[in-house]
Amino acid sequence: MEREVIGSTIVFAPHPIDAALEGLAAAGYRAVEIGAVKGWFEHIDPDTVSDKEIDRIGRKLADLGLTPVSLSGHSALQTEDGAARFGRAIDIAAALGMRIVNTYTGDATTDEEIDAYFANVAELCDRAANAGLKIGMETDSNMLPTAEAGLAILDRIGRPDILGFNYDPGNVVYYTGADPQTDVRFALGRMVHFHFKDKIGGKGVFNFPPPGDGELDLMGLVRQCEAAGFTGPFSAEVEFDDKGWPDLAGCQAAANRSVENLRRMGMLRA
Repeated sequence: MEREVIGSTIVFAPHPIDAALEGLAAAGYRAVEIGAVKGWFEHIDPDTVSDKEIDRIGRKLADLGLTPVSLSGHSALQTEDGAARFGRAIDIAAALGMRIVNTYTGDATTDEEIDAYFANVAELCDRAANAGLKIGMETDSNMLPTAEAGLAILDRIGRPDILGFNYDPGNVVYYTGADPQTDVRFALGRMVHFHFKDKIGGKGVFNFPPPGDGELDLMGLVRQCEAAGFTGPFSAEVEFDDKGWPDLAGCQAAANRSVENLRRMGMLRA
């Protein structure tokens, strides 16, 4: 089976959604993950976007020949507002014909927040199931920085038909310094989405170049995933470094470089 490789709009995070989609299409992607993360990359703002705008985005995708596969809808799921925002993200993903909506735990810290997180996620799993979607819980920050730490979380939620890992090896290194080659084994068989994100430097170093330009053995991770039966999307991400995102031309160059590397690695056809 041919790998499903998609481009994330995060490479164009500061720029409007039309520029992001046009840039990914120009780079050579044919399928996408769109950002709807409040305060991070809001190519779709789940708090304010209208149904009319969602319809327009759907037409834009079709005009560009881009298949919408997943939505990054990360929000603080332990809070009432965060759970409502992610619920709207589920509705948006369904309206655009996506299959997966990604999030993170939300950095709950107190017992009360943690209990609220689990209660809210159970309800959101039902909402996703009714919409025909799966939820990818990303390896990202305090509650779930690694797949090893996340196993108990997924077990407690107990919805393997709907909820799985969105594995991000760059985040695993950034937040913990752990080896993704070892940690990914805990996600195998329970993964719905993979952030194909490279990394330069160790724990706490914000440097995420185009996939293939960093230090991670991304293809080794791909082989581990596929040997375990993973057939979901590999979403290529670029988050640059602590200097921030460049201008539109710089973002386009990074998207182009990503596709060049993906083709060199055999992940994408020319």
